[in-house]
Amino acid sequence: MRKVGIVGVGHTKFGRWDTSLLEMLGAAAVEALDDAGIKTGSGHGVDQVLVATMGAGMLNRQTGVASALVDSLNLLPAMAETVENGPASGASAVKLAFMAIASGMCDVALVVGGEMMRVVSGWEATDFVATMLHPEAEYKYGLTLPSFAGMFTRLYMDKYGVTAKDLAMVAVKNHEHAMHNPVAHIQLVPNLYAITEDEDAGVINPYVAEPLRLYDVCPVSDGAAALVLCAMDVADRFAKKPVRIAGIGQATDTHVIAEREVPTDLLAVRRAAEKAYRMAGLKPEDIDVAELHDAFSILEIAISEEVGFFPKGEGHLAVRRGDTKVGGRIPINTSGGLKAKGHPVGATGVSQIVELVRQLRGEAGERQVEGARNGLAVNFGGFGNNVVATIVTREVE
Repeated sequence: MRKVGIVGVGHTKFGRWDTSLLEMLGAAAVEALDDAGIKTGSGHGVDQVLVATMGAGMLNRQTGVASALVDSLNLLPAMAETVENGPASGASAVKLAFMAIASGMCDVALVVGGEMMRVVSGWEATDFVATMLHPEAEYKYGLTLPSFAGMFTRLYMDKYGVTAKDLAMVAVKNHEHAMHNPVAHIQLVPNLYAITEDEDAGVINPYVAEPLRLYDVCPVSDGAAALVLCAMDVADRFAKKPVRIAGIGQATDTHVIAEREVPTDLLAVRRAAEKAYRMAGLKPEDIDVAELHDAFSILEIAISEEVGFFPKGEGHLAVRRGDTKVGGRIPINTSGGLKAKGHPVGATGVSQIVELVRQLRGEAGERQVEGARNGLAVNFGGFGNNVVATIVTREVE
């Protein structure tokens, strides 16, 4: 199997875009191509284009997005597919590009993930994401991803002693990281006291799905991110030294969440991470920086345990100690995470890896993790129904 590296990254500002979906995707793609030193047109050298999006057809009335993007970028006749795997679409697209290159089917692939979600209301966006749920056992009863997260959080609180302040500390930490990320959606840091203990806390930080409050939940965002992948044996064609994809793991769990034997376990996260570690030949203690899917603040805590950073039930204690901040033992969500950077669902898995590449290149500015060599991303589909874990590494000469 051929080794695969990343030689180009691109990322739009997350937030609101007042242009077309295709123009937004193209902006991220052009930045990644420029970063790799690829010129479009005749002889561009891109063999495969994969576009990750969950809602283009439903929200933007556009299907066949990958074909349209190839033409608009003048990358004909590259192979093109659109990839949909819920909020894990981005990492799935990266996995498929990795497989195409590792197998020898192609040498160079462009992966673009993006979503334009703010064309609908917040309620409509919540309903759109909820279409992933089981249509008979869950969706038709009005269940949503925030409602499942609220129930999961209550169980975690009761079982492990997690408090509302612990959740708020995750949010504040990620907002602090996002202040140093120019592409993050939200550029403010909430006052921890004001959103947890002040008598007006319920006004500025109301419940969304009790016990989760506004600052425990990611925003609805537009945005796109892109990567250029290549076989390591052709990496010398490109402008940037490659960051190697060392391991990828994917796993699924029951579609109906009530059928899980232990409702506080995220088995798909655990199994996906185990596969990625095994493929990379690494252990949790070898990871220097991580991007974990914190669509809800409780998920950063729970995922950090399932991937082996902390013992089960102790992730919130690590947050209290400051272990997960930049400068801590294992910085998590240096980009600001979904919580503050934003969560255009199809873009998220690609965006996580863009952040890790920048960290491993030493290009992360004030949020840089010094000496970072290995990074882990966990992209979480459904409520842990389908999860992809990716490990990237900086080769040492």
